[in-house]
Amino acid sequence: MSRLKKIPLLVRVVIAIVLGILLGNILPLWCVRLFVTFNSIFSNFLSFLIPLIIVGLVTPAISDIGKGAGKLLLITALIAYGDTVFSGLFSYGTSVSVFPYLIDPAAAAQVVGDEAKIDPFFTIAIPPLMDVMSALVLSFALGLGIAHFGSKTLKRGFDEFRDIVAKTIEVALIPLLPLYIMGIFMSMAHTGQAWHIVKVFISIIGVIFAMHIILLVVQYCVAGLIAKRNPLKSLWTMLPAYFTALGTSSSAATIPVTLKQTQLNGVRPGIAGFVVPLCATIHLSGSAMKITACAVALMMMRGLPIEFGSFLGFIMMLGVMMVAAPGVPGGAIMAALGVLQSILGFNAEQQAMMIALYITMDSFGTACNVTGDGAIALIVNSLHPSTECEVPESPDPGRSDE
Repeated sequence: MSRLKKIPLLVRVVIAIVLGILLGNILPLWCVRLFVTFNSIFSNFLSFLIPLIIVGLVTPAISDIGKGAGKLLLITALIAYGDTVFSGLFSYGTSVSVFPYLIDPAAAAQVVGDEAKIDPFFTIAIPPLMDVMSALVLSFALGLGIAHFGSKTLKRGFDEFRDIVAKTIEVALIPLLPLYIMGIFMSMAHTGQAWHIVKVFISIIGVIFAMHIILLVVQYCVAGLIAKRNPLKSLWTMLPAYFTALGTSSSAATIPVTLKQTQLNGVRPGIAGFVVPLCATIHLSGSAMKITACAVALMMMRGLPIEFGSFLGFIMMLGVMMVAAPGVPGGAIMAALGVLQSILGFNAEQQAMMIALYITMDSFGTACNVTGDGAIALIVNSLHPSTECEVPESPDPGRSDE
């Protein structure tokens, strides 16, 4: 088990997809149904955990931001949230314009339709304690209340609950995800669906990679305009942070490199030391872009309507959920499952496809997040003159988007 943990999650997911397709074509139906039975139980367990994940992660995240009152924190948080929402809207606009040329809705809907599903031998119902929207409202009410009243005991309790939830994701969900994804692709391969899905996946990944490069150029053009600096030179300076994040797939692990390159761009050490660790927690524009694009693609594949109103609410709530993404592999997509289910109506199979597609591009999203942190630091450095009050400490700087 310890050796398995040393294998990157991306590699495990790719192996799971390949094995699922191969085994689905050669194994008998009864054997495939064994994996479908596991998937049914796991998906029910995941549905049970989603409200707990929301309460456990969002509540302390909201209370952390609320208790760190200060002009600099407010400016940074608003810029990070605004950029994340812009990233989602940019991704939505690009996806609805480009994906129709890559996805045949009629053929795709037939391929991923429910009529070809293989039934499990049995299933175990694990009803959630509350629905997703109730969990979101409860999290906001508790987080804001803890911040307002300074409830140290309650804050400590929810911090410990967050650690329990993050540990559950790390030791129970993440290790079983490759097996769950393998079962999904095994079932699709057995019913002749898998190859079409893989071809669409490859096309989507190419489009998302191009989008994240364009997003970085736009971010630095805006930052350069405000900070009166050459945007391309500033972006070039941040490339070491980009490639470090590409290799580590961790915003937190890249913080030292991001700090160094941000200061080389002329950001004051105090501002860089506050903004960079904070943005490693709350600025996930690359992750929001990936999730939005993947959601549009999967809805097109099922022939569902892609309504702007629904996606606007989804993207704005997604920006909040990204703040709560824990520092474990796949944390961002785990935090987003709740709004995917409650706003866009994703079922267990669609959530599994989202997880698989998201993780295959995990390092690119992290690199986009980290490099964008440098652009936000440039903006905050310009909006916060050195004559103003001392820079506060960054709340909870050690988490990342994975």
